[in-house]
Amino acid sequence: MELTHRDTAFITGGSQGIGLGIARALANQGVRLALADIDGDSLRSAEAELGGKTEVLTVELDVRDREAFQAAAEATERQLGPVSVLVNNAGVGIGVLQTISQEIRYEVWDYVLGVNLEGMNNGVTTFVPRMLERGGPCHIVNTASAAGLVVFPERSSGYTYHASKFAVIGLTEALRRGFADEQREIGASVLIPGMVATNVGSNSLNASPESVLPAEARERLAQLAGVGDYALATYGRDIDSVGEMVVDGIQRDRLYIPTDRLAAAALEARTKDILAAMPSEASSYDDALGQAMRSRSGTA
Repeated sequence: MELTHRDTAFITGGSQGIGLGIARALANQGVRLALADIDGDSLRSAEAELGGKTEVLTVELDVRDREAFQAAAEATERQLGPVSVLVNNAGVGIGVLQTISQEIRYEVWDYVLGVNLEGMNNGVTTFVPRMLERGGPCHIVNTASAAGLVVFPERSSGYTYHASKFAVIGLTEALRRGFADEQREIGASVLIPGMVATNVGSNSLNASPESVLPAEARERLAQLAGVGDYALATYGRDIDSVGEMVVDGIQRDRLYIPTDRLAAAALEARTKDILAAMPSEASSYDDALGQAMRSRSGTA
């Protein structure tokens, strides 16, 4: 998809971290920007920075709120025109800061999956019908994680975070296949960040409700979040280079946009383990299932 000043992008989590890097890269292409974020201060800062490059609308939005998402879409398209690029980037990572016994609580699950997965579906369900009705080239970028490819053996669980990010990759692959099957002019890419210089740990703590992380837990986890953010700042890729990778992925219609090879060795080992666990020979069931799937897709 060619990006021009005629395009409008809606970016969740768009005023800081990876979202801001993507916003900057799109602004360099002349794309109009709607930046949605739960942090009003960062929205004002991003608007002040990017307003000189392109037209910018900011919206305070909790991506879990479906009605608010619809209202944000209407306001965006009323002021900036039809959204042709949707970037579902908002996410939280409080799960990776806790041990598995601390993490397995309904409050944590509902919050992390609510933001990382339900929030993404809210973006898709809000904007895709509009894109389909209008037609024309459009593109969706969903931010997953290297933690959506594999559970790293040397790290703590991150039960909810891994669950949400694995789902984001599957959601995006299915979207892309569905659009292709229906011959729709909508591309779909999944951004797979590894080490990127953001304050995701501290930001996740600050954004989480008291019901998810009570005061005593925040104090205990704040130091761990700071250490993680320091490591990202020291060794991670900068957000602007990630933004340029996303723009290139949109223009080239790439399904996967990994930022580094952090997960490569662990992913290779996981894939080998899965293949090794499969039956050594195909059964009649496998043959019948394969034939049914080929018939459905119209292949011989």
